[in-house]
Amino acid sequence: MKTKLQVMKFGGTSVGDAACIARAARIVAEAARENAVVAVVSAMRGVTNRLVDTAHRAGSGDAAAGATLTDGLRQQHHDALAALVPSEKRSAVACRIDEILAEGRRLFDGTALLRELTARALDTISSLGERLCAPIFAAALSELGVRGAAIEATELILTDSYHGGAEPLMDATRERCEARLRPLLQEDVVPVATGFIGATRDGTLTTLGRGGSDYSATILGAALTADEVIIWTDVDGVLTADPRLVPDARTIPEISYREAAELAYFGAKVLHPKTLRAVMPAGIPVWIRNSFTPTRTGTKISQQGRSIGGGVKALTAIRDVALISIGGPGIVGVPDVVGRTFSTTAELRANVLLISQSSSQNDICFIVAAADAQRTLEALRREFAQDLSHEVVDHITVDPKIAIVAVVGENMRGTRGVAGRTFAAMGRDNVNIIAIAQGSSETNISFVVEDTAMKQALLSAHCEFDLGGEKCEVGVGDGI
Repeated sequence: MKTKLQVMKFGGTSVGDAACIARAARIVAEAARENAVVAVVSAMRGVTNRLVDTAHRAGSGDAAAGATLTDGLRQQHHDALAALVPSEKRSAVACRIDEILAEGRRLFDGTALLRELTARALDTISSLGERLCAPIFAAALSELGVRGAAIEATELILTDSYHGGAEPLMDATRERCEARLRPLLQEDVVPVATGFIGATRDGTLTTLGRGGSDYSATILGAALTADEVIIWTDVDGVLTADPRLVPDARTIPEISYREAAELAYFGAKVLHPKTLRAVMPAGIPVWIRNSFTPTRTGTKISQQGRSIGGGVKALTAIRDVALISIGGPGIVGVPDVVGRTFSTTAELRANVLLISQSSSQNDICFIVAAADAQRTLEALRREFAQDLSHEVVDHITVDPKIAIVAVVGENMRGTRGVAGRTFAAMGRDNVNIIAIAQGSSETNISFVVEDTAMKQALLSAHCEFDLGGEKCEVGVGDGI
């Protein structure tokens, strides 16, 4: 077996069509000349979104939606296969495509018949895109002279039974990966695993959550004690800010696990928020690289990262969130209001992104994803119904027109004045701050603004800390 082991993950844009798959396969084939490689693939571009949308339509009784989609996916994947593999070599893969789509059609039909979309059915339907892509990718590798073997991650990643966001059981996953993947690697075969999915002990398919193929790659990397994990995507690495909002954003050469996790958690699209959990204990480096410009180095995510001076390394922001507030003068006397609040959100498995509380305890506010806002609000009103009726609690409200901005840097805790400069910049450019949160680690200062002010907040902070690499003038943003 070759001395170095790389796990390479290719996202939806990197396997978006036949040309993208061919480019990604060449990257793997080039690496496989010197190193052992495990490839992890997402669904082709847009496929998972179409599957999820059609699943919900079937759940509403639309019996034709599933047939229409499966016919379209059959054409799309057969066309990609035909462009990559000569006719005499593609019959087995073509049959596998048809088998997977036949399974999908049965799931759509059953869902439409029952007019019910269960979490288990949605997981299985959502997984079809990865399961369709992996055999095509493996066949493309074989055309380049590299033996590829498509493997469904249900054979590799053992998870708990929570559908839509399952967690891996790492000890069992290590055993499975060693048994299934190590022999292939020793024979110079490149396993091509389906991202995003796993299975329970009884074999029931689960998913790791949307965007979970990144997580799949690091789970497999940790299970095999890989030398590195490379996430191939459509950007040049981790940037100082979203370039669509901050034109002079630039690529960061190296950041720490903690910094990358903070950025991912607060909306940076380059990584799934859970991606680094699996590799952190072993210190396995993760690279973010662009499959469309593979000669560029990208960003290395490591245990220590690299200091760039000044404390602040990057900014991120997240929309599609809502601010829930519980408050009133009488709340000080309500027993365990904080505990009751967050035990209620925990029961819903609503992800709390930020918490802020006044020292007087007259008001508690926190941020959840917009999709969780209404059910969280209703659950809290049930929990505090008696307190509301007695006017002990004045209000439980939701504000959906907000955004979170996060200022991130491992060295912020050793740099004076970061918070002061941040909020001075906001005040200078007329950005109103609704709430503030900062952890004791001081790796992140997060604050809430109106969603219409998010871009200006990013521009102001990016300029204040010279993250673009050039001095900029104060107050040069687009305004709010």
